[in-house]
Amino acid sequence: MRENRRMGRDRDRFRDRADAGRRLAKRLHTFNQASDTVVLGLPRGGVPVAAEIAGVLGLPLDVLIVRKLGVPGFQEVAFGAVASGGATVLNQDIIASARLDDATMEQVKAEQTEELHRRERAYRGDRPPLDVRGKSVILVDDGIATGATMRVAVEALRSSEPMRIIVAVGVAPPDTLRKLRRAADDVIAVVTPRNFIAVGAWYDKFAQTTDTEVITLLAGRS
Repeated sequence: MRENRRMGRDRDRFRDRADAGRRLAKRLHTFNQASDTVVLGLPRGGVPVAAEIAGVLGLPLDVLIVRKLGVPGFQEVAFGAVASGGATVLNQDIIASARLDDATMEQVKAEQTEELHRRERAYRGDRPPLDVRGKSVILVDDGIATGATMRVAVEALRSSEPMRIIVAVGVAPPDTLRKLRRAADDVIAVVTPRNFIAVGAWYDKFAQTTDTEVITLLAGRS
């Protein structure tokens, strides 16, 4: 994996998310037309990247939505997360320190699961989620900074019993990628700068991805 030390060179930047997807697809060429592989994008910015990968490689596309389970009164503190497909991750240390009982946790989980389902309906409509059991899953985002959301996504996805999880991102700092390798089976990034700054700093065009765009991209690969 190449570590880029400067931001100014064209090959170290992306024109847009589609460009990142095409460049990732080249690195994922061994999955071309693979019947046992699916692509999942993290909404919203990861979906345009994932759509490009799926289109180039001829693979099914879907979303993996992750919702944080926040401690009541301290929503920024997560005692777990729930993801598409019902996968749940719990942090037992936080649960113990916050003295959360089962009823409280179930209420929070129910609320976040309802919101997750609302977003899934908005993005996917009546289409069922892709079955990932026994398959290779390419889990995509436009870039990652700390990697916290991606680590939760990987851990949650494990409960759906995929054969293999490959994290694919446009840009991420080297230390974050090292941490992700402990969770995923493989991690691929096109640009891995030490002077990371922010994901958007490595894109010429980095407008916010809209719900409408996500819906259109998913419908195009259904």
